[in-house]
Amino acid sequence: MAKKFKFSLPWQIFTGIILGIIVGIIAPEYTNYTKWLGDLFLRGLQMVVIPLVFSALIMGVSSIGKSSDLGRIAGKTFLYYVTTTLIAIIVGLLLINFFKPGVGLDFQLKESVDSIASTKVSFVDQLLSIVPNNIVKSMANGEMLPVIFFAILFGYFITVSADKTREMLTDFFNGTYEVMIKITFLVIRFAPIGLFGIASSVVGKQAGNPEAIASLFGSLGIYAAIIAGGCLIHGLGILPAIFLLLTGKNPFTFLKQMGTGLLTTFATASSAASLPINLKDIQEKTGISRKIASFCLPLGNTVNMNGTALFESVTAIFIAQVYGIDLTLGQQIVIILTSLLAAIGAAGIPLAGLVMLAVVLNSVGLPLEGIGIVLVVQQPLDMIRSAVNVWGDLTGAAIVAKSEGEKLNL
Repeated sequence: MAKKFKFSLPWQIFTGIILGIIVGIIAPEYTNYTKWLGDLFLRGLQMVVIPLVFSALIMGVSSIGKSSDLGRIAGKTFLYYVTTTLIAIIVGLLLINFFKPGVGLDFQLKESVDSIASTKVSFVDQLLSIVPNNIVKSMANGEMLPVIFFAILFGYFITVSADKTREMLTDFFNGTYEVMIKITFLVIRFAPIGLFGIASSVVGKQAGNPEAIASLFGSLGIYAAIIAGGCLIHGLGILPAIFLLLTGKNPFTFLKQMGTGLLTTFATASSAASLPINLKDIQEKTGISRKIASFCLPLGNTVNMNGTALFESVTAIFIAQVYGIDLTLGQQIVIILTSLLAAIGAAGIPLAGLVMLAVVLNSVGLPLEGIGIVLVVQQPLDMIRSAVNVWGDLTGAAIVAKSEGEKLNL
């Protein structure tokens, strides 16, 4: 009996984008009737961003616990996560600022950003805005940095509260996170239709101008190569170098041992899908203790997203280039900080980077419609960056285990 072909979500999304491009080219006069589909999808993303990030951050931080051993392990783990994620972001920013694939493109979109307030706000004001004077107002206005700051603070103080309070709040936010993941999946299920509307609208604006369309796809190719290249530099160069430096072991032997889980991540574009495999393999094949593996990998699955952070920062700069916005150094630093913190709140599911990208764009006032420009190349990039995310988690677990005196069987 022939195996039934499954029209999976990635294929549905790809088909929706291609159909949108075709409609934009051959029937641009009808794109006014399809644009609302994209607008509705973007509104759905905006709807889930705040509660998803808020609950994910609180869940991740509050999972640390209170014991001295766990506190020490958590400190090493978070130091590794922050350091490697910052390195990944900086690699991406260096590449996108050097090649500038979005500069010179005319998408007839510049009029949408004339009133962006954050282009006129000083860097000091942006730093001060991280501390909210009204957290409810910040949530209502979609101000992500103060929400992220408050969530981390709230999560930490859950860990030092009385046992009853800690357990109650931890259960509550774990439950909230699970519900938000389900709602996010619902929104993503409509991605093929929404992206059809976005793609048809973006391409339809260039109808009758073959040079503009060719320029668009040429620039998207360079943009995709920058993200893929940055992920490869980070995953096959920087992370192995850090591993070798801190463990004295061959990183590529370790990479081979973890191959099953990494290939699963790559194929599914989901770090959560490979978590059970990696938990089993890292203990059985490398000898890392259950204590460290069961802490570092699930936590890393939530808060350590090297590839996603690189993608978010590169995409934000690319969209700014497309809209003709010259971001200041201060605004690029805000993008670095927001990409770092947004990566902490990213869920280990396909297209989670899409939701978190809205966080980064909001931080410097870039329009969410810019997401539609880059989505045509996102599926293969999602696979690559998800694999880098998981490889970073595994590397971190091995480094922490070595620092705790454990022997690695490599």
